[in-house]
Amino acid sequence: MKDNQCGYCMGGELLGKFGIPICQLDVSQLILFKEQSKPGRCIVAYKDHVSEIVDISDEERNRFFADVARAARALHAAFHPDKVNYGAYGDTGCHLHMHLVPKYKGQDEWGGVFQMNPDKVYLSEQEYAEMIEKIKACL
Repeated sequence: MKDNQCGYCMGGELLGKFGIPICQLDVSQLILFKEQSKPGRCIVAYKDHVSEIVDISDEERNRFFADVARAARALHAAFHPDKVNYGAYGDTGCHLHMHLVPKYKGQDEWGGVFQMNPDKVYLSEQEYAEMIEKIKACL
């Protein structure tokens, strides 16, 4: 099932407002979050438009979390964060997804909750492309 108002479902301009597709995982899509105040921040979005983790089977849930773990391992290998924060919200965008937010000691928001979009750091197209290649090389 797809929702034509959902960036995760439709991609293109809707997704482009906040993210750049990196690749397909087993049951998810890996997306680079455009705002990069936390270098390497990504989103793992489930393949179908479901709102809650309870809306999918146990098998699909396990595969989704395996995708999250695979992406997190790649972020650790590529960017060496001190911690990755995981956030699953969706109050306004009701598509099952998980934010993976690398955090670094002594840097912005260490020891606190990450902002959904601090709107501080955006990269050039070349910098985004280099970051995506770095992540892909570690998957």
